[in-house]
Amino acid sequence: MTEYALITGASKGIGKSIALLLAKAGYNLLLVARSETALLDLSVLIQKDYNVKVAVLAIDLSAEGAAENTAKWCKSQTSVLTVLINNAGYGLWGAFSQLSITDQMNMLQLNIRAVVELTYHLLPLLKQQKQAYIMNIASTAAYQALPNFSLYAASKTFILNYSRAIRYELKHSVVAVSCLCPGPTDTAFASRAGLDAFADLAAKFNMAPGEVAETGLKGMFDKKAEIIPGFLNKVSSFFASHLPKAMIEKIGAGLYTR
Repeated sequence: MTEYALITGASKGIGKSIALLLAKAGYNLLLVARSETALLDLSVLIQKDYNVKVAVLAIDLSAEGAAENTAKWCKSQTSVLTVLINNAGYGLWGAFSQLSITDQMNMLQLNIRAVVELTYHLLPLLKQQKQAYIMNIASTAAYQALPNFSLYAASKTFILNYSRAIRYELKHSVVAVSCLCPGPTDTAFASRAGLDAFADLAAKFNMAPGEVAETGLKGMFDKKAEIIPGFLNKVSSFFASHLPKAMIEKIGAGLYTR
């Protein structure tokens, strides 16, 4: 196979699992994350087990101009990009007024701006293919306002609605757009968000990254608009969308209060 897939946030968690599954399927990979060491380790692992090409780019996508530079790098590597996985992102736990505004804006840069800019710059290349796919990674948090996770949840609501909107715009093109909305997953997300105190609770509901990745890719290749892995996540997202907002906000605040 000569086709390439670009994966951001590829060095660990869901992104790493997606990379391994796509390599197994024969895709050549363009892997992007902050840690060059982790990317190189993953590249060695993949090339040992699979006969695919792997190129890596260590870059902080929250930095000014990083998404555009990543798109330029991608175009220098291949003209046959058929899969774009926008996975890079993180959350911050705490009251909006008590968290650093600099940290919160950096999060929004990565969770929203990098996704939008990278997609914009790579869409022309994706449109040149016989069939292409975009999968943006949101969260079950996208379905509700979440006190003490306010900007993270809002950023994922943006990603969900943005994905659905451009999916409609592109419905007569060769590019299919999906949005993966996982719930609690056994990754480094909780630690980076400052949720170590909830580790025992999260462990009861966590899905394995590989399971989330497998469900996501199946849904993407089936051209589904929204993909929610796991029965409990589907149920919670349904209720979050249909119960009174004040009730859902109270429940969410109770779960994530310091």
